[in-house]
Amino acid sequence: MYVFDNFDPEIFLDYHWQKSPVVFRRTFNKFVDPLDEHELAGLAQDPRIDSRVVSLEKTNWQVEHGPIADFEKACKGHWSLLVQSVDQHIDEADQLIRMFNFIPYWRLDDLMVSFSNEGAGVGPHLDQYDVFIIQGKGSRRWQAGDKGEYPTFFPHPDLSQITQFEPIIDEVLLPGDMIYIPAGCPHNGVALEDCMNYSVGFRAPSQQDLLSSFADYSIDLGLFKTRYQDRGLTPRRDPSELAQAEISSFRKMLHETIDSPHFERWLTSHFSNTQLNQGYDEQHNPDYTLSEILDLFDEHTIFERQPGVRPVYLTKNDPQHSLEFFIEGQAFFAPAKYVPAVRELLKSPTWQYQASSTTATPLSVNHFWVQLMSELVNAGAWLPKEETY
Repeated sequence: MYVFDNFDPEIFLDYHWQKSPVVFRRTFNKFVDPLDEHELAGLAQDPRIDSRVVSLEKTNWQVEHGPIADFEKACKGHWSLLVQSVDQHIDEADQLIRMFNFIPYWRLDDLMVSFSNEGAGVGPHLDQYDVFIIQGKGSRRWQAGDKGEYPTFFPHPDLSQITQFEPIIDEVLLPGDMIYIPAGCPHNGVALEDCMNYSVGFRAPSQQDLLSSFADYSIDLGLFKTRYQDRGLTPRRDPSELAQAEISSFRKMLHETIDSPHFERWLTSHFSNTQLNQGYDEQHNPDYTLSEILDLFDEHTIFERQPGVRPVYLTKNDPQHSLEFFIEGQAFFAPAKYVPAVRELLKSPTWQYQASSTTATPLSVNHFWVQLMSELVNAGAWLPKEETY
C-alpha cells in the first residue's frame, strides 16, 4: 500500500541520520491516511491504549489522558488528539511504520497518530528520540532547530516545553511530505487546518533503563549468585578504607555478568517487548490444538502476521546453529535446518505452509511447522485468515 517515492534510505542514513533536521517532499505520492479522526477517537476510548488530548485555550494549557469519555469537554480551543501505538491496532498503520524497517526492529518504537484542529500543537519541545513525522490530510507548519541547551518549563504538569529557539527549518508540510527530527533537536508544529500526522518514533534506552531491566531479568531467572570473596585479606590499618583492589574485584564481578551469554539473551528478549496489546484479556487468546493447525495446513490456510508484531533474534554466523527468536519477550526456537525458512517467515506479512512432494504423514514429517505455528498462533502473533484456498 505504501511505497517511498522520493526517499532513499541509504542516502538518508549516510547524510542525515542523527545529524540535523530535514524535510522530504512527496515522500509518499498520493498518500492515503491509514485511518481518519473518527477511528482515532475510537481508539482513544479504549482503556488499553495510551492516548491524550493537549489543548490550548487562550493562555491555558490542558492535558487529558485517555480513555477519553467526553470529547466536547476535552477538546477546547486549539486541541490535538494523540494516540500511541496505532500500528498495533490498524493494519494499514502497521504497513506504514514497516516502511522504516531499514532501521532494525529493536530500534523501532511505535507509530503515534495525531489529529489537530487549526492552530493546534503541543508547543516548542525536545524529544529524546529520533522521529519521522509524515503529513497526512491537511497541512502543518514545522519549525526545527539545531541541537543545543534549551531550558525546559512545564505549562502543565504533564507537558514539557522549551522557550523559543532559532529555526533552521520553517516550512509547511502537505500530504505525503515528511520531516525527520533527530533526538535533542527543538521543534514545533502548528496545524494550519484540520490535519492528521503520523510520528514514527525510535527507542533510545538510557543506561538506567538497561540496568534496571537487566537486574529484573537476572532476579526473575535467579542468575548471577556468585558472592564476593577476598582470600589473602591482610590486616587493614584504616577499617574505613575501601581499597582500589576491592573496587577492581567488584568491577570484575559486574563485567562477568555483562560478558556472559545471559546478557545477549536478555538484550534480545528486552528489545522484543513492545507491550503489544497491553491489558489484553487472556481469556480471548487463541487456543488451537496441533491437530487443528494441521487441518489448517491441509486447507491451505494463509496465516497473517498481526499488527505490531516485530520479532527480534540474535545474529549467529554459524550456519549450523539453531535460531532463538523473541516476540514480546517470549522465546521461540528453530533447528538449524529450518533457520532460513523461519527467517523468511519473520519478514513476511503472510505465510502459507508448502507441503513437500515427498510428504507421507504430515504431522510426523512436518511436526516442527505444526508446533511452531501453533505456538505463534496461540501467542496471537500470526492468525489464520478466514478465507481458505
